[in-house]
Amino acid sequence: LENLQPEIKELAQRLRYEVSVRGKQLGWSEKVARSHFARNMRRIVTELYIRDNCHPFKATLLLWVQVPMWVCVSLALRNCSVGALGSAVQEQFSSGGTLWFTDLTAPDSTWILPVSLGLVNLLVVEV
Repeated sequence: LENLQPEIKELAQRLRYEVSVRGKQLGWSEKVARSHFARNMRRIVTELYIRDNCHPFKATLLLWVQVPMWVCVSLALRNCSVGALGSAVQEQFSSGGTLWFTDLTAPDSTWILPVSLGLVNLLVVEV
C-alpha cells in the first residue's frame, strides 16, 4: 500500500485536472465535479489494488485470526495454571517439563523462553 501512494498522488492530480477541465467545458458545479472526482478516484484506486494484489483488508486479516487465537490460548493457559481443570493437570505441569524447565508451574528464572518467544515473534513480524 505504501509503495502505491506516489502513484495514487500522481493519478489524483491528473484526475483532478481532467475533471476541472471537463467540468468547465460542461458547466458543472463544484459539487458535481467533486462527485465525479471521488467516484473516478475510487475506481482507479480499486484497479491499482487489484493490479498489485494489495487490498487493505489483507493487512488486517492476520489481526482477525491472531487476536481470537491469542485470547483462547491465554484463557486456556490461565485455566491450566490456576487449577481450574483439576489437580491432575497441575501434577502433570509440575513434572512434565524438559531440558532446563522441569517444573512448568515455576517461573522461568533464566528468561530463555520469554526472550526466545519474543525474538521469534519479532522475526515473524519482520519477515
